[in-house]
Amino acid sequence: MSLKFYNTLGKKKEEFKPVEAGRVSMYVCGITAYDMCHIGHARSAVVFDVICKYLKYKGYNVIYVKNFTDIDDKIIAKANEEDTDIIEISERYIKEHNKDMDEMGVARPSITPKATENIKGMIRHISTLVEKGLAYVVEGNVFFAVDKFKGYGKLSGRNLDDMLAGARIDINEKKKNPLDFILWKSARDGEPWWDSPWGRGRPGWHIECSVMSQRFLGETFDIHGGGMDLIFPHHENEIAQAEGATGKPFANYWIHNGFVRINKEKMSKSLGNIFNLREALGSYHPEVLRLFMLQSHYRSPVDFSDESLAEARTGMERFYETLKKIKDILATGIDFSDILPKNLSGKDKDVFGKITTLPDRFAEAMDDDFNTARAIGYIFDATRLINGYLAGRKFAPTAESLFVLNSARNNVKKVGKVLGLFLEDPDEYFEKDKKREAEKQGLNIQEINALIEERQKARTAKKWKKADEIRNILAKKKVVLKDTADSTTWKIANLVKNQPLVR
Repeated sequence: MSLKFYNTLGKKKEEFKPVEAGRVSMYVCGITAYDMCHIGHARSAVVFDVICKYLKYKGYNVIYVKNFTDIDDKIIAKANEEDTDIIEISERYIKEHNKDMDEMGVARPSITPKATENIKGMIRHISTLVEKGLAYVVEGNVFFAVDKFKGYGKLSGRNLDDMLAGARIDINEKKKNPLDFILWKSARDGEPWWDSPWGRGRPGWHIECSVMSQRFLGETFDIHGGGMDLIFPHHENEIAQAEGATGKPFANYWIHNGFVRINKEKMSKSLGNIFNLREALGSYHPEVLRLFMLQSHYRSPVDFSDESLAEARTGMERFYETLKKIKDILATGIDFSDILPKNLSGKDKDVFGKITTLPDRFAEAMDDDFNTARAIGYIFDATRLINGYLAGRKFAPTAESLFVLNSARNNVKKVGKVLGLFLEDPDEYFEKDKKREAEKQGLNIQEINALIEERQKARTAKKWKKADEIRNILAKKKVVLKDTADSTTWKIANLVKNQPLVR
């Protein structure tokens, strides 16, 4: 099956055909560096991280460009508020962004240009638009003349006449048309500026992405991405600027991820429900957050709530519990190096045959519009298959069964790597989970371990009443015990009700 995905430009799923065989050029709009990252930033970053990783998984050489906006009204306001300059502000938040994304398991893009590093290119691009009559100058400001570009509205599906009819006209506006947008802003007192043919000033927001994407990927490249909120006007304006200057198609495929909702409401500053990613990472394992985001299709909204995060944590527990079982059985040391698939029979042969289809089923899901939700469903199916195999009456650690389990682990981890999941050692995952959950609930791990050790002694001495009393004490702390023949493990139960979301 060939790779197909939804192209916002064509309003349908289309087969992917790169400009250059074997190579993918992709540009995604990055953050404006004036504040800490929130869950919405993380969702977009994870979506395009997985898309990039899957394209590489399919054998493409991917050139992934993602920018940083480091000159903007919000950055200037923050610098003035703190009595510093825009460089200090932008560098600070770029550093914090990178720290958060590294922890989220988001790989660094191939190139991460900054707007201020590309001012000369923006000035050249704007000059071309002015020369072609697609832009005009008013008192040191340069505006793009929307009605001069015939294709305006083709990405968002908006009609120019309808947009014009609904536009509000500011009597103090210097634009000829209320839909025209700024390419170059004349300098204001106390703001950073650069020299240009139109006087001192700075670039508008939209122009930077057109210039930086074409600088590193060429006049026509494969994929342009970002959140759905960028379709209009930002991406629409990018197309107008780029194609207006070159006369060539800008990006052949446009991919947009859906919004993050908070308890079924759109996340926005006006509602006061912006959730800081750093704080979320303090309360949930990065892979739990990734699973939460990837269990929905990338174009669908995701609802950030107590319930959804608890479900994602439970899902990761199931995956890692299965991987731990496999790890522990493989540690028995039985040699399976001489086993081949043809040596298998019965249940071993059946399970091996099914588990080795996982990569193909994973690819089938991902080739259909990067359907991570379906792909994760297939991994859950594989996990149930493995657990059923291990729970079977006739299961025994033999060379054949270890061969099957090793293959199962390799296949799960192979596809999980594309999603950024199952990268931890199972024991380390559960230790981190216990520490994180204990901190959230205000519990002391040393005290819990001491109680468990005391209970274990009581059980050894057959003091069952004492052992039950300790179990009840731990249960009130939401500590869940699991006894085996020679040890006791524990975890902290998911608390959903009356547990506020991280802010």
